[in-house]
Amino acid sequence: MNEFKFCPVCAAALIQRADQDATGKLRLACPEGHWTHWDNPLPVLAAVVEINGQILLARNAAWEEGMFALITGFMERGETPEQGIAREVKEETNLDTEQVMLIGVYEFIRKNELIIAYHVKASGTIQLSEELLEYRLLDPVALRPWRAGTGHAVADWMRTRGLEVEYVDRPLLVKPAPEMAVKP
Repeated sequence: MNEFKFCPVCAAALIQRADQDATGKLRLACPEGHWTHWDNPLPVLAAVVEINGQILLARNAAWEEGMFALITGFMERGETPEQGIAREVKEETNLDTEQVMLIGVYEFIRKNELIIAYHVKASGTIQLSEELLEYRLLDPVALRPWRAGTGHAVADWMRTRGLEVEYVDRPLLVKPAPEMAVKP
Protein backbone atom coordinates (compact mmCIF):
# COMPACT_ATOMS: atom_id res chain seq x y z
CA MET A 1 0.00 0.00 0.00
CA ASN A 2 1.29 3.44 -0.88
CA GLU A 3 1.37 5.71 2.16
CA PHE A 4 1.45 9.39 1.35
CA LYS A 5 3.34 11.61 3.79
CA PHE A 6 3.27 15.06 2.22
CA CYS A 7 0.75 17.25 0.41
CA PRO A 8 1.42 17.14 -3.37
CA VAL A 9 0.41 20.83 -3.59
CA CYS A 10 2.33 22.53 -0.76
CA ALA A 11 4.58 19.74 0.64
CA ALA A 12 3.18 20.12 4.20
CA ALA A 13 3.20 16.95 6.31
CA LEU A 14 -0.20 15.26 6.04
CA ILE A 15 -2.37 14.84 9.12
CA GLN A 16 -5.26 12.53 10.00
CA ARG A 17 -8.49 14.50 9.65
CA ALA A 18 -12.05 13.30 10.24
CA ASP A 19 -14.59 13.75 7.42
CA GLN A 20 -17.19 16.43 8.13
CA ASP A 21 -20.07 14.04 7.41
CA ALA A 22 -21.75 11.71 9.89
CA THR A 23 -19.21 8.91 9.37
CA GLY A 24 -16.26 10.95 10.61
CA LYS A 25 -13.90 8.61 8.72
CA LEU A 26 -10.24 9.48 9.24
CA ARG A 27 -8.33 10.42 6.09
CA LEU A 28 -4.88 11.73 5.35
CA ALA A 29 -5.20 15.42 4.52
CA CYS A 30 -3.20 18.61 4.06
CA PRO A 31 -3.45 20.76 7.20
CA GLU A 32 -3.96 23.77 4.87
CA GLY A 33 -6.86 22.06 3.06
CA HIS A 34 -5.11 21.69 -0.33
CA TRP A 35 -5.47 17.93 -0.69
CA THR A 36 -7.20 14.86 0.78
CA HIS A 37 -6.21 11.27 0.19
CA TRP A 38 -9.55 9.55 -0.35
CA ASP A 39 -7.98 6.10 -0.80
CA ASN A 40 -10.79 4.99 -3.10
CA PRO A 41 -10.69 1.50 -4.61
CA LEU A 42 -8.93 1.15 -7.97
CA PRO A 43 -10.89 -0.23 -10.92
CA VAL A 44 -9.33 -3.46 -12.17
CA LEU A 45 -10.44 -5.23 -15.33
CA ALA A 46 -10.59 -9.02 -15.54
CA ALA A 47 -11.31 -11.38 -18.43
CA VAL A 48 -12.60 -14.91 -18.64
CA VAL A 49 -10.90 -15.36 -22.03
CA GLU A 50 -12.50 -17.97 -24.27
CA ILE A 51 -10.52 -19.19 -27.26
CA ASN A 52 -11.81 -22.07 -29.39
CA GLY A 53 -14.23 -23.11 -26.64
CA GLN A 54 -11.55 -23.29 -23.93
CA ILE A 55 -10.77 -20.86 -21.12
CA LEU A 56 -7.33 -19.28 -20.85
CA LEU A 57 -5.76 -18.97 -17.41
CA ALA A 58 -2.26 -17.58 -16.93
CA ARG A 59 0.46 -17.55 -14.29
CA ASN A 60 1.91 -14.20 -13.34
CA ALA A 61 5.71 -14.08 -13.01
CA ALA A 62 5.33 -13.13 -9.33
CA TRP A 63 3.20 -16.18 -8.44
CA GLU A 64 4.21 -19.59 -7.20
CA GLU A 65 4.40 -22.47 -9.66
CA GLY A 66 1.04 -24.01 -10.42
CA MET A 67 -1.05 -20.91 -9.63
CA PHE A 68 -3.16 -19.65 -12.54
CA ALA A 69 -5.89 -17.02 -12.79
CA LEU A 70 -7.67 -14.65 -15.17
CA ILE A 71 -6.09 -12.00 -17.34
CA THR A 72 -6.32 -8.72 -15.40
CA GLY A 73 -5.11 -5.15 -15.56
CA PHE A 74 -5.83 -1.56 -14.67
CA MET A 75 -7.93 0.79 -16.76
CA GLU A 76 -6.13 3.69 -18.38
CA ARG A 77 -7.29 7.26 -18.72
CA GLY A 78 -9.48 7.87 -21.75
CA GLU A 79 -10.67 4.31 -22.31
CA THR A 80 -13.92 2.52 -21.54
CA PRO A 81 -13.75 -0.68 -19.48
CA GLU A 82 -14.49 -2.66 -22.65
CA GLN A 83 -11.63 -0.98 -24.51
CA GLY A 84 -9.40 -1.52 -21.50
CA ILE A 85 -10.01 -5.25 -21.26
CA ALA A 86 -9.49 -5.66 -25.01
CA ARG A 87 -6.16 -3.80 -24.65
CA GLU A 88 -5.11 -5.91 -21.64
CA VAL A 89 -5.94 -9.17 -23.44
CA LYS A 90 -3.92 -8.03 -26.47
CA GLU A 91 -0.96 -6.79 -24.37
CA GLU A 92 -0.75 -9.87 -22.17
CA THR A 93 -1.69 -12.67 -24.60
CA ASN A 94 -1.50 -11.21 -28.14
CA LEU A 95 -5.09 -12.39 -28.72
CA ASP A 96 -7.60 -10.33 -30.66
CA THR A 97 -10.88 -9.62 -28.88
CA GLU A 98 -13.97 -10.49 -30.91
CA GLN A 99 -16.68 -10.12 -28.29
CA VAL A 100 -16.78 -8.54 -24.80
CA MET A 101 -19.68 -9.27 -22.41
CA LEU A 102 -19.97 -8.01 -18.83
CA ILE A 103 -20.07 -10.74 -16.18
CA GLY A 104 -20.27 -8.49 -13.12
CA VAL A 105 -18.56 -6.18 -10.68
CA TYR A 106 -16.79 -7.62 -7.61
CA GLU A 107 -15.13 -6.23 -4.50
CA PHE A 108 -11.58 -7.18 -3.63
CA ILE A 109 -11.27 -5.40 -0.32
CA ARG A 110 -7.90 -6.90 0.64
CA LYS A 111 -6.24 -5.03 -2.24
CA ASN A 112 -8.63 -2.03 -2.24
CA GLU A 113 -9.80 -2.87 -5.76
CA LEU A 114 -13.10 -3.04 -7.58
CA ILE A 115 -13.03 -5.73 -10.26
CA ILE A 116 -15.02 -5.31 -13.47
CA ALA A 117 -15.14 -8.76 -15.05
CA TYR A 118 -15.89 -9.66 -18.65
CA HIS A 119 -16.30 -12.77 -20.76
CA VAL A 120 -14.05 -12.19 -23.76
CA LYS A 121 -14.20 -14.31 -26.89
CA ALA A 122 -10.83 -14.07 -28.58
CA SER A 123 -8.86 -15.46 -31.48
CA GLY A 124 -5.29 -15.59 -32.66
CA THR A 125 -2.05 -17.14 -31.51
CA ILE A 126 -1.22 -16.92 -27.82
CA GLN A 127 2.03 -15.14 -27.12
CA LEU A 128 2.50 -14.14 -23.49
CA SER A 129 3.95 -10.84 -22.32
CA GLU A 130 6.98 -10.90 -20.02
CA GLU A 131 4.54 -10.31 -17.13
CA LEU A 132 3.17 -13.85 -17.57
CA LEU A 133 5.20 -17.07 -17.43
CA GLU A 134 2.82 -19.73 -18.71
CA TYR A 135 -0.79 -20.48 -19.45
CA ARG A 136 -3.36 -23.25 -19.41
CA LEU A 137 -6.31 -23.79 -21.71
CA LEU A 138 -9.10 -25.58 -19.86
CA ASP A 139 -12.50 -26.88 -20.80
CA PRO A 140 -15.08 -24.77 -18.95
CA VAL A 141 -16.25 -27.80 -16.92
CA ALA A 142 -12.70 -28.13 -15.50
CA LEU A 143 -12.69 -24.63 -13.99
CA ARG A 144 -12.58 -24.39 -10.20
CA PRO A 145 -13.18 -20.82 -8.99
CA TRP A 146 -11.41 -19.46 -5.92
CA ARG A 147 -13.08 -17.66 -3.01
CA ALA A 148 -11.94 -14.12 -3.72
CA GLY A 149 -11.99 -11.37 -6.34
CA THR A 150 -11.95 -12.79 -9.83
CA GLY A 151 -12.89 -16.28 -8.60
CA HIS A 152 -16.43 -15.05 -7.99
CA ALA A 153 -16.55 -13.80 -11.60
CA VAL A 154 -15.51 -17.26 -12.82
CA ALA A 155 -18.27 -18.83 -10.68
CA ASP A 156 -20.91 -16.43 -12.02
CA TRP A 157 -19.78 -17.05 -15.61
CA MET A 158 -20.00 -20.81 -15.03
CA ARG A 159 -23.49 -20.53 -13.55
CA THR A 160 -24.75 -18.65 -16.64
CA ARG A 161 -23.69 -21.68 -18.67
CA GLY A 162 -25.33 -24.20 -16.37
CA LEU A 163 -21.98 -25.52 -15.13
CA GLU A 164 -21.52 -26.88 -11.62
CA VAL A 165 -19.46 -24.55 -9.41
CA GLU A 166 -16.98 -26.12 -7.00
CA TYR A 167 -14.84 -23.57 -5.15
CA VAL A 168 -11.20 -24.06 -4.22
CA ASP A 169 -9.29 -22.07 -1.60
CA ARG A 170 -6.79 -20.37 -3.93
CA PRO A 171 -6.48 -19.56 -7.63
CA LEU A 172 -6.16 -22.69 -9.71
CA LEU A 173 -3.24 -24.81 -8.62
CA VAL A 174 -2.28 -27.35 -11.26
CA LYS A 175 0.54 -29.80 -11.71
CA PRO A 176 3.07 -28.74 -14.35
CA ALA A 177 2.10 -30.04 -17.77
CA PRO A 178 4.93 -29.30 -20.23
CA GLU A 179 2.76 -29.93 -23.27
CA MET A 180 0.39 -27.20 -22.08
CA ALA A 181 2.93 -24.75 -20.68
CA VAL A 182 4.09 -22.01 -23.00
CA LYS A 183 6.76 -19.50 -22.20
CA PRO A 184 6.97 -16.18 -24.04
